Amino acid sequence: MKNNFKSVIFDLDGTLVDTIADIAFFMNKALKAHHLPLVPEEAYNKLVGWGMKRLAFNVLPPEIQESTDSDALSAELAADATRFYGETPIIKTKPYAGIQELLAEVKRRKFKTAVLSNKPDAMANIVANAMFPQGSFDVVRGEIAGKPRKPAPEPVWDILVDIDSSPRGTVFLGDSEIDIETALASGCHAVGAGWGFRGAETLAKAGAERIIDKPSDLLEIL
Repeated sequence: MKNNFKSVIFDLDGTLVDTIADIAFFMNKALKAHHLPLVPEEAYNKLVGWGMKRLAFNVLPPEIQESTDSDALSAELAADATRFYGETPIIKTKPYAGIQELLAEVKRRKFKTAVLSNKPDAMANIVANAMFPQGSFDVVRGEIAGKPRKPAPEPVWDILVDIDSSPRGTVFLGDSEIDIETALASGCHAVGAGWGFRGAETLAKAGAERIIDKPSDLLEIL
């Protein structure tokens, strides 16, 4: 049966670009400024995805997470890490192999494309614009203060209005359980990026309708 997809929404970190080294570097820089233990880079794969403040909480030692100071300290860490990251957001960040070619082919086939990230909106746009040619995406959207973020479906629906598409006609590609939850909640076709931060087992448990091993596999779905 032929699919009638007309648009694709991509997660950014862990799906289009490998940002984990830069995220780890700047959050560890914030931890060091607060005289807190640093977190190994490889541990960040399981800690990211919910936004900067939740990441700041996740990297705190357990005894501080359980204290009454955790909210205030998380906010301070998130603000510091965001400031550090915003000064030089791209040091080691790079697109995953095959992503550039996938995006070129998707645009050649005239699909609408968008990025939805829990990275702060300005930062998401900086990274996307630096990594990919102009016109790769019709919309790039990150976390906006005061508005819902993934896994809430509202950011997806807002994007679909902007690109004149529908959930039924949209593939949502992401690498984490947050992305799969977002896709399912919004009514999009939930596809897991097996090469990303979480891995296929996590994506399957989250309910991904399909998990792909390499970017070009998305073309078969479309």
